[in-house]
Amino acid sequence: MGVYAAPDYSVVIPVYNNAGSLDQLMQELNADLFAHHQELQYELIFVDDGSMDDSFSRLMALRDADPGRIRIIKLTRNFGQPSARLAGLRHARGHCVISMAADGQEPASVASEMLARHLRQGSQVVIGARAGRDETWFRKATSRVFYSLMRRVSFDNMPRGGFSFVLLGRRALDTLIRNSESRPFFQGQVLWLGYEPEIIEFHRPARTDGHSGWTLKKKVNLLVDALVGYSFLPIRVMSMVGVTISVIGLALAALILARKLLFGTAVDGWAGIMVAILVLGGVQILMLGVIGEYIWRSLAEARDRDEYVIELTTDEMSPSD
Repeated sequence: MGVYAAPDYSVVIPVYNNAGSLDQLMQELNADLFAHHQELQYELIFVDDGSMDDSFSRLMALRDADPGRIRIIKLTRNFGQPSARLAGLRHARGHCVISMAADGQEPASVASEMLARHLRQGSQVVIGARAGRDETWFRKATSRVFYSLMRRVSFDNMPRGGFSFVLLGRRALDTLIRNSESRPFFQGQVLWLGYEPEIIEFHRPARTDGHSGWTLKKKVNLLVDALVGYSFLPIRVMSMVGVTISVIGLALAALILARKLLFGTAVDGWAGIMVAILVLGGVQILMLGVIGEYIWRSLAEARDRDEYVIELTTDEMSPSD
């Protein structure tokens, strides 16, 4: 069977060290997504993001079993999930695209419902939102804090449990790709599009294989990307802090001058002066760091480096290659 020129929908799945879950994922896709929409043509795009296990060989075996529908993109190294997802989205040819994870935590049955909503209602953005999750209390707590901040600071329509499981119509997808960034925050990119999202809530199950690489450090980095990329709050807070410190400083200066002129009292305390210097110095360094984040991101955009490098694709390969 040849590759469809324009399938009805594409499924994009970034893969990083997911060899143990790929066969189960494929079974679920066949049973809960593809079988429910047999009248539609599809393509399945796996993006190997520099996996260090045998993920690529497992992907090639899946592709050999169905070369007309399964396409594989292999990146030269691990560029991170956002870049791997973007590579898949740019190569997708479907009239709509479903982006989902390879770890089995985003059910194919939900993808089927997302596709049905898009076909029935024409929604350009359909989100699979996490209503709950089988994870440790620490992961639940940090995720709750992160998405609460996002709702307050940048996107008031951010689902409370967050999301990464999404269907994009072709218009929404083309706009997202055209506005790609060097430090992308995918959820923010989707909500920034302005389309009213159709929300489908699901309970996120525990991983059946391997361990999550979503560390606290990565969550903090993503929070910084989200705040700096989609909010001027850090700059505004800096301005407010500067104004507040200036007012306090003027008030203290007036008080010291009044005491000197009226009562002849000298300025008291070396310790107080040192505390003021240290506090103000710390505030200034923090503000310089925030400004540096904005400047560094501007430099990254100006450099316009590729978000990823493709080692090979299977589009031109025969099934036996």
